[in-house]
Amino acid sequence: QTRSLLGVFEEDATAISNYMNQLYQAMHRIYDAQNELSAATHLTSKLLKEYEKQRFPLGGDDEVMSSTLQQFSKVIDELSSCHAVLSTQLADAMMFPITQFKERDLKEILTLKEVFQIASNDHDAAINRYSRLSKKRENDKVKYEVTEDVYTSRKKQHQTMMHYFCALNTLQYKKKIALLEPLLGYMQAQISFFKMGSENLSEQLEEFLANIGTSVQNVRREMDNDVETMQQTIEDLEVASDPLYVPDPDPTKFPVNRNLTRKAGYLNARNKTGLVSSTWDRQFYFTQGGNLMSQARGDVAGGLAMDIDNCSVMAVDCEDRRYCFQITSFDGKKSSILQAESKKDHEEWICTINNISKQIYLSENPEEIAARVNQSALEAVTPSPSFQQRHESLRPAGQSRPPTARTSSSGSLGSESTNLAALSLDSLVAPDTPIQFDIISPVCEDQPGQAKAFGQGGRRTNPFGESGGGTKSETEDSILHQLFIVRFLGSMEVKSDDNPDVVYETMRQILAARAIHNIFRMTESHLLVTCDCLKLIDPQTQVTRLTFPLPSVVLYATHQENKRLFGFVLRTSGGRSESNLSSVCYIFESNNEGEKICDSVGLAKQIALHAELDRRASEKQKEIERVKEKQQKELSKQKQIEKDLEEQSRLIAASSRPNQASSEGQFVVLSSSQSEESDLGEEGKKRESEA
Repeated sequence: QTRSLLGVFEEDATAISNYMNQLYQAMHRIYDAQNELSAATHLTSKLLKEYEKQRFPLGGDDEVMSSTLQQFSKVIDELSSCHAVLSTQLADAMMFPITQFKERDLKEILTLKEVFQIASNDHDAAINRYSRLSKKRENDKVKYEVTEDVYTSRKKQHQTMMHYFCALNTLQYKKKIALLEPLLGYMQAQISFFKMGSENLSEQLEEFLANIGTSVQNVRREMDNDVETMQQTIEDLEVASDPLYVPDPDPTKFPVNRNLTRKAGYLNARNKTGLVSSTWDRQFYFTQGGNLMSQARGDVAGGLAMDIDNCSVMAVDCEDRRYCFQITSFDGKKSSILQAESKKDHEEWICTINNISKQIYLSENPEEIAARVNQSALEAVTPSPSFQQRHESLRPAGQSRPPTARTSSSGSLGSESTNLAALSLDSLVAPDTPIQFDIISPVCEDQPGQAKAFGQGGRRTNPFGESGGGTKSETEDSILHQLFIVRFLGSMEVKSDDNPDVVYETMRQILAARAIHNIFRMTESHLLVTCDCLKLIDPQTQVTRLTFPLPSVVLYATHQENKRLFGFVLRTSGGRSESNLSSVCYIFESNNEGEKICDSVGLAKQIALHAELDRRASEKQKEIERVKEKQQKELSKQKQIEKDLEEQSRLIAASSRPNQASSEGQFVVLSSSQSEESDLGEEGKKRESEA
């Protein structure tokens, strides 16, 4: 907008220059030859009449000026046949003001225009050098020189721009003065020379000239006041804008705003020119609804760069350049790599595009909703000390437990975004849930509990079912063996495991958290799907990283619009008791094989389900006996709880008699099958015993 407005001013200055040159030539003919005085005044009159036909882009008071010049034109046309002006009077009264305007004011505009263009080119060159700063091979001296160059060129451009704009604004006043003063001087020279009261020099005309002289003085005073105001504004802007000249400002003084749903600014766009070569073009980018627009310098309007509804955005490393990020369309067919100027712009662009991809901009209070969503994401992203510590309970729930898994093949998550919008985030994802972004190395030998929980420990696994030793494992006995290449994006605990929307929402939150925290590295693994479990295998060492029991996989889905993303929900026990269950959603990225993986998991669960039904049919009588035995265990649990409560009452009574308290203290050991209430009682007993 500023450059477009500048173009209008420059076009107006060109029109003024052209018109004033014609007027100057006409008046110069009057001064050069008295013999051509009549012809010269006639041409002057003609040009004055044509003023109303001129199309000045900034001609705000053209009607008043046109009427005034029309009056002058009539008088000059009448005087052109009988008046001759002395050369000295014309030189002092007529030629001097217009010559001064032409030689000083118009040339000043041209000079400032050239200086502004040079400063703008220097600034672009400095920005280009700054953008090419190496991220890996940083040189403090080179970085300081380039940063100082950007600071100097940007400051020079800003100062030149402000003076250039001031001169363009002042030109409107000087145009009026340059038009009126020569005419006024010309008429006064005519009156002084003839000293006669002719019809052309009546009192009415003198009054008109006096009014014009007063108007010129008023315009001059108004111009002086405006120039003084603009000079003060320039000084204030120079002081206030000094920190903005630095290309990478201090984040403590200019904090990152993560709640934006609209943003505009200059970015460097990567354009491939060959198989390995590429160029970077600097363009102006801005968001408009769910679209990312770009506008090159000189273009009248911006054009569509990419549709960023339901897109994914993340920070990337690209060609040893800093502050780069990649935008991938919802269908994964189009991607664009852009480079921001500073770390602040880099993070704000990622957050803004991420907010737009969630279609937050369609709500009534987009910034408020974006703030709430980003706050939830920031609270959710807390570092976890160990991937295994978060999932100690990732062991099979028991062979006798009926398969309550509710499978979901590759579902239409994108088409159900309207249903997802109606659900509360808290109903899908547990609040304050940490997100794990990486998988640690295989379980060590000094962690037997965790090795047991994850099934295989650090033993190598042959993903193709071939016997590596004398003993066959459960995986080798499985009917189904399918191997896929996947990359782990993250996992987090969820509150629901009966709706595919929870997988989609987990994808969105994990991708948003990765974008917010600039996490773009992913761990590549081999996912082995069998009828018993899902295994993540190290592609280098063939060591099993994680084992997911297939009965615990209660939900799996792939993103319909982005075939690379898929996830599954694992229901695990929170402790030894099966009553305390938790659900963890794992998100992966594949090579456009999300639907195949979900189909493979569905086939494995169907095979496992048929096998389970066959086994149950043959062991129906044993199942009834196990139910009876379970009832007996429940009765014994209740008796044990009552006994523990009596013991707790006795300890409370004993603690009230400090003289009889035992010096060693007493501890009550609860059975592993007790409920959460007995766990609370155990803590109370320990406190009583320690007292």
